[in-house]
Amino acid sequence: MLKIPRFPVMDKKLLHVRTVILSDVHLGTPDCKIDEVNHFLRTIRCDKLILNGDIIDGWQLKRAGQWTKAHTRFVRIVLKKLEKRDTEIIYLRGNHDDVLSAFLPMEFSGLSIVEDYIHEGPRGRYLVLHGDVFDTVTKNFVFLAHLGDWGYRVLLKINRVYNAYRAWRGKEYWSLSKAIKARVKEAVNHVSNFEEHITQLAKQRNCTGVMCGHIHTPADKIYGDIHYLNSGDWVESLTAIVEQYDGSYELLEFANFVQDFPMQQPELISDAVEA
Repeated sequence: MLKIPRFPVMDKKLLHVRTVILSDVHLGTPDCKIDEVNHFLRTIRCDKLILNGDIIDGWQLKRAGQWTKAHTRFVRIVLKKLEKRDTEIIYLRGNHDDVLSAFLPMEFSGLSIVEDYIHEGPRGRYLVLHGDVFDTVTKNFVFLAHLGDWGYRVLLKINRVYNAYRAWRGKEYWSLSKAIKARVKEAVNHVSNFEEHITQLAKQRNCTGVMCGHIHTPADKIYGDIHYLNSGDWVESLTAIVEQYDGSYELLEFANFVQDFPMQQPELISDAVEA
């Protein structure tokens, strides 16, 4: 039986799309799924790459972050896309890389670092922003935001230990924090309010849709006449938004992506093919 590919592949090893939007990579933390995101970026070709905040986790680097060669490799992959592939790079400030706020906006050859961005495609105008401005804790109570971040990191540490045990038992990965978000009423309400407020802003800006990150909850849904997309993160959900050349958007999950584009051992991949 003929197998129909899930993704529009132009050759056997690469996925070609118009635009890629990803956020919340959290470089500098032990929970960043760096090998997976590096493989994703190496395997994809796009005209525009939008890095929608919290790419580098400055909060953790100030405390006890972990920067590895693989994290440096991520930066090198992005720069090679800019230099060799003529990919336009848009970097939006997040709350964990808010040190950039003092310098915005900045623009270099093919690289823009901004607070928010209007992406214009065949399906209309999409407002792109990280989304932390709609998180009242992050915006107004910095101490509580850092305390919440500390609690989240504790959950992730517990999660690492528990999933090591699950792997030893031959079971698949299970996310503690995602389960809490899905089941705790306050967390569910927080996500719902965040989505509602951010779609209202998109409507005020005369946009067809909005793309954000921040809350680590990937989504592709319609609020009234506004298309809401959240790119998720590369700590737990491992998701990104891709825009096809016909203007359609897809929330791409790495678990599905890797079935069509299998990972190699990171140490076997030379710098020459990283981008």
